[in-house]
Amino acid sequence: MGNAGIPTVTGTDAAARMVMMELVLEKSGSGYLYHSDDLAVSLSGNLPEALQPLARKSEALQDVLGADESARLDRLKEEVARSGTGASTEVDVPAPSGILTFRIDIERMEDTGMAGILMVMTDISETRHRERILKTLLRELSHRSKNLLAIIQGIATQTARQALSLDTFLAKFRGRIQSLAYSQDLVTDSSWRGAYLFSLTERQLSAYWPEAENQISVSGINAHLSPNATLHIGLALHELIVNSASHGAISAGVNSLSIDCFETIYDSHKAIELAWIEHLPTTSAPNEPDEHTFARTVLERVVPIAIGGKALYVTTPDRVEYRLTIPSREYEIITHAAK
Repeated sequence: MGNAGIPTVTGTDAAARMVMMELVLEKSGSGYLYHSDDLAVSLSGNLPEALQPLARKSEALQDVLGADESARLDRLKEEVARSGTGASTEVDVPAPSGILTFRIDIERMEDTGMAGILMVMTDISETRHRERILKTLLRELSHRSKNLLAIIQGIATQTARQALSLDTFLAKFRGRIQSLAYSQDLVTDSSWRGAYLFSLTERQLSAYWPEAENQISVSGINAHLSPNATLHIGLALHELIVNSASHGAISAGVNSLSIDCFETIYDSHKAIELAWIEHLPTTSAPNEPDEHTFARTVLERVVPIAIGGKALYVTTPDRVEYRLTIPSREYEIITHAAK
């Protein structure tokens, strides 16, 4: 049976195909080395700068990869030459821009009129870099998810411990989880970098103080909080806001509270202080004992411990004062973002 249907390859065709192959290699980011049977380099093309010494002399493999990797690759080439079965591996190559990773596909060539070993080298540095970033992000996501679940578990435990009925538990637990969700939305929207204090406060207030004409807002420093500080300070604000909406200024429909943030010193280091000062109307009802206890637990212990700061919480018949000191590791001041 003849070769009917198979075009004859002329010298011109072969040259054209070689040009096309070189173009394909260039576009794909791959290069090649061809070794004769004695494993000496006889042909090369489109090698990246970090591997170009390999085209000039076989001994350069050790200079480029180091003794151990060079020996491993030599053994792999010898095995492919002996068995005729192709193999693939990856190598890391130091370069001025950092460590580059190459995939090396090794094949035995015998049916092309040439006998030897073909090595196709493809730069996969960007792929491996993305994989490392993804793994780091997944580890970070897992860590943050566990922290979030721990916060939710703590909220559920404390709320259940101090609730007088199932209905009371559900109402208060849902409110606290919604508050956590508000804070988490801001953290997620910022790609897990945290949230600005003003945005956090406004988001927590929005469900209880919708009056656009007489807004309650934060004055002073609009610090950018860490994700950890965002979640816990959001919880503190929620407790203060709910208490005010139940018995204080918000319930009376008056804007008699101020929220300020200013620089201070804590343990001989820079810090900021968040101050909530609320003047209570004379008609305000007394706090519910269980709610008062939970609020104190959150405001005086849970939040300051979580951020490594300190807190002062004082309540009198006509005033609520809460001061939270936030250490510098939990925030940064970006002056151009101030409100």
